[in-house]
Amino acid sequence: AAEKFGAENCVVILGSSDAEGAEIYAETVTNGDPTFAGPLAGVPLGLAVYHVFDEEIRSECNEAQWEEQISMMEMVLEPDALAAAVKGMRDEFSKIKL
Repeated sequence: AAEKFGAENCVVILGSSDAEGAEIYAETVTNGDPTFAGPLAGVPLGLAVYHVFDEEIRSECNEAQWEEQISMMEMVLEPDALAAAVKGMRDEFSKIKL
């Protein structure tokens, strides 16, 4: 998608349930695959990446849909830790922000 539409027109929204996984996924789409095992190894796309629990994303969501689709997971997961893990990678490697 980044090649087709341009990195400035792409936003990656993650829904990972653990902070370590979220951080790895965020690093993959910003700085390249840190495991050097996949097709994005050494490919720093610099994409804008957010967790669904990031306030920038949540504020754009329809409240009724959020309540129906996401609120239960928000109660059982650690939304602040998930958002912070992705933010760390975004701040370090993303070339584009919302």
